[in-house]
Amino acid sequence: MSYAVPPTRTAAVVRQLRNEIVTGELPPGTLIKDAELASRLGVSITPVREAIAQLSVEGLIDIAPNRTRHVTRVTQKNALELIDVMSVLACAGFEWGVDNLTETHVDLLRQRQNEFVEALRAGNVLAAGAAGADFSTIVILASGNRELQSMVDLVVARTMRILAMTAESGLWDIWIKGHDAIIDLLEAGDTQGALARYRQIYVDYRYRVERELFDDQ
Repeated sequence: MSYAVPPTRTAAVVRQLRNEIVTGELPPGTLIKDAELASRLGVSITPVREAIAQLSVEGLIDIAPNRTRHVTRVTQKNALELIDVMSVLACAGFEWGVDNLTETHVDLLRQRQNEFVEALRAGNVLAAGAAGADFSTIVILASGNRELQSMVDLVVARTMRILAMTAESGLWDIWIKGHDAIIDLLEAGDTQGALARYRQIYVDYRYRVERELFDDQ
């Protein structure tokens, strides 16, 4: 997940809407109207429609048979299914890439982890999410499997919505502690221990999400 300037108006609209959905500025169930969005964002209808189509593919916007569009609602069932899918993909990438990591890779992991923690301290959930996603991306790309990374990217934004959308959420602690432990294990040369610790993050995360975010269901 990058913060580089988008190359097209459609990409810019996709980024803006994705950020608004992920942070909860556009809550689940919000009706999406092309003309209103185009006016607010200062663009024509075309990039707005193209952006909505892209976000529909990502699962962030639902398009009904009558063509009305709403921000996707998050239920316990689809939240846990997303975590399971993300776990399978990301853990496979981590397993395939962990033995290819160099000292440079580990230094980058430490850098992303520091950015992750600092962003949370600053209350910037979007920057924290990007740094956290990049942590896994470094290892996945070390596997050389870019197709897998593309699949992971498709579910990252959807998975981020499951987090309580504040920097103070205790759910972030699972990732902070997990990343720190992984870096320590990698620096000690224990790649299999690092892999096991990475897998444990998803186990702990799923457990906490199920019990804390959906305890009313």
